[in-house]
Amino acid sequence: MKLKRLQLKHFRNYDSLDLTFDKNLTIFAGENAQGKTNILEAIFLLSLTKSHRTNQDSDMIQEDQSAAVIQGDVTLNHYDLPLELILTRKGKVAKVNHLEQQKLSHFVGKLNVILFAPEDLQLIKGSPSLRRKFMDSELGQSYPVYLNELSQYQKILRQRNHYLKQYGKNSGFDSVYFEILTEQLVDKAVIIIQYRLEFIQTLQQIVEPIHYQLSNQRDHLLLEYKSSTSQIDYTNNQTIRDQLLNELNRVYEREKLQGNTLVGPHRDELDISINDKKAQLFASQGQQRTAILSIKLAEIDWMYQITNEYPLLLLDDVLSELDDERQRILMEYIEQKTQTFLTTAAVKDMTNNHLKDAQVYIVKDGTVSKDM
Repeated sequence: MKLKRLQLKHFRNYDSLDLTFDKNLTIFAGENAQGKTNILEAIFLLSLTKSHRTNQDSDMIQEDQSAAVIQGDVTLNHYDLPLELILTRKGKVAKVNHLEQQKLSHFVGKLNVILFAPEDLQLIKGSPSLRRKFMDSELGQSYPVYLNELSQYQKILRQRNHYLKQYGKNSGFDSVYFEILTEQLVDKAVIIIQYRLEFIQTLQQIVEPIHYQLSNQRDHLLLEYKSSTSQIDYTNNQTIRDQLLNELNRVYEREKLQGNTLVGPHRDELDISINDKKAQLFASQGQQRTAILSIKLAEIDWMYQITNEYPLLLLDDVLSELDDERQRILMEYIEQKTQTFLTTAAVKDMTNNHLKDAQVYIVKDGTVSKDM
């Protein structure tokens, strides 16, 4: 999988931009706030139709324009695939091979990317919702059907929560209707949980040796997908469906009082431990960086196992966060595998070995030029 060309119109600080890529490593160098990250954001949008920086499409459309356009020419399995994403103030339009897609989920996954940015440290230190978002994002790229299942789960969850809020404390509460909603919710929950469990279990097998090497054979990293309640154990022999139904029955009265669904994948957790200690509480800044880097590298191989194509790797100003040895391991690991786009404040931060086969662009005040 390769991105051969990227065109932007009225996107962020770019009125018009047309870039071609003919190397496995492309470097965007420049001072802060010049537009480097905007380019990576555009590539990310071509993959997931969502930004990693904002939830508002209007933030990415120039003020005096009604729309922004991102176009990419992708080579996939030896054939060319034009992709186009149009951001308007009323929504998005996605096209594959010049044909408009009825659903955005039909567009997601045509171009797969792994993003590593400074804010990814929050994957460890941040709230459980960030770790759930991480799982959903990666699964959605590789399994488009997962996005449909997740969307249906969230729709039923909203209906169930609405009913709990509106009628939970009311004598008119219809327990038969509520039981139907609960059954529907659990059916979708089981699918979501099974996808996440398989993802984390496979990722764990890949990440463990990578992390052991990156930590100079000092630390052991463990990823575990767990329920938010101790009453549910996804590793025991009882079916996930039975456990969910039993737990929802147990908290039935509490849910009616609180007006909220208290059990399900929307509350589950990805536990990250280093040497059997919860990384969120005990890991140093250096251990966190190494753990996140290991996870990102493992994602590359996981995605290849699923799609038989290596994803693009987007590195947003992260080399400065890594020491020389970890930089070396990172670059050697990805060298023969994936097309990589990285941003840096200064090319001098990189070794000559990295630069000799790289395509370097200088970014300044919203203009991009090849470094001669």
